[in-house]
Amino acid sequence: MNQWQPTLKLRRYLTQLVSTCIVKPLQAIKPWCIQPIQSWFYRYTSWGIVSLFLAGISLSILLAACSLRNVNYTGNTSAVSQPNVTLTFVSYSVTSAAYEQIIPKFIEQWKKEHNQNVTFNQSYDASASQTLAAVIEGKEADVVHLSLPLDINKLVEAGFIQPGWEKEAPNNAIVTKSVDAIAIREGNPKNIKTWEDLAKDGVKIVTANPKTSGAARWSFLNLWGSVINTGGNDNQAIDFISKVYKNVPVLPKTARNASDLFFKHGQGDVLLNYEKEMIVSTENGEKLPYIVPDINISIDNPVAIVDKNVDKHGTRSVAEAFIKFLYTPDSQREFAKLGFRPVNLAIAKETEANFPQIKTIFKAEDLGGWDEIQAKFFDEGTIFDKIRAKKST
Repeated sequence: MNQWQPTLKLRRYLTQLVSTCIVKPLQAIKPWCIQPIQSWFYRYTSWGIVSLFLAGISLSILLAACSLRNVNYTGNTSAVSQPNVTLTFVSYSVTSAAYEQIIPKFIEQWKKEHNQNVTFNQSYDASASQTLAAVIEGKEADVVHLSLPLDINKLVEAGFIQPGWEKEAPNNAIVTKSVDAIAIREGNPKNIKTWEDLAKDGVKIVTANPKTSGAARWSFLNLWGSVINTGGNDNQAIDFISKVYKNVPVLPKTARNASDLFFKHGQGDVLLNYEKEMIVSTENGEKLPYIVPDINISIDNPVAIVDKNVDKHGTRSVAEAFIKFLYTPDSQREFAKLGFRPVNLAIAKETEANFPQIKTIFKAEDLGGWDEIQAKFFDEGTIFDKIRAKKST
């Protein structure tokens, strides 16, 4: 068991206890009292066991007057005892084909083990859009699989997911990964071989909008890293990326939209997208070649339980089992079939011949981590906005 799990589960219990015994009564009196109480219980860290003990003593009086029929240490209510349960699952656009294979297998296994029918409500769209619309604005997802840890951190800030989510699943909750690739036209008429070639005059590039697409943010970081990892500085990286984005006529919303423009509608000379998207397009009959550059970022995609919603719906045990299932060999093979590089080491070894080796691979952490990346590149008025503004002048 992960060393953090007892603390996290106790935190969920106390958070529910506060909600049941304190927050709900206060709602009828002073709404402005609620957030400070909730925030305090979200913020404690490893020393918080002492705080938990003291909080438990303080709350003991309330316990005498508060019914705990619907609260337990796992955060589950009565859904597991019902004949049917519904799990709402939200992910980013390019995962949908993999889940068409994975979800039925999980439903079959859960039915066999628990004699309970699981129905999935599924939603797939750009990762940033899913964070806002599908979770914060009311989809009430139980489980999210998103393109960026940053998007899950936004749900933590909004109170939907509790801090420490990355410790509640294997591999720091990274369930799929990929690298970036450059699709080119037959015969490579623009002679594209490296990231640097994308800045050449007359090259029309198709890539999604980093403001809405996680895939496009990864591509942006790859362009940046191609300069920084070869001895360049920030100013040189900005100059290079500015030239690249001058060659981008439109910015579609999602990675899948970008692939459709390039493969189905014949737009552009090159496409920047996940290696996974290139593999899928090839398997779907497209014969266009692609390049996996030797300098590349490890595109790590996280999964998490949405604590606020599973505790409301009583679906925590099903949600936890589903996430666990995503790391099994069967699920990882399905991800690999659709171009994701497996995080399960055995399946990674089994499928390594399907993926080219990368000479220089770096991570988001090498650029300061996602909070710093967001503040530096993608917040309003920062580097990406300035680069786009240059194009319009």
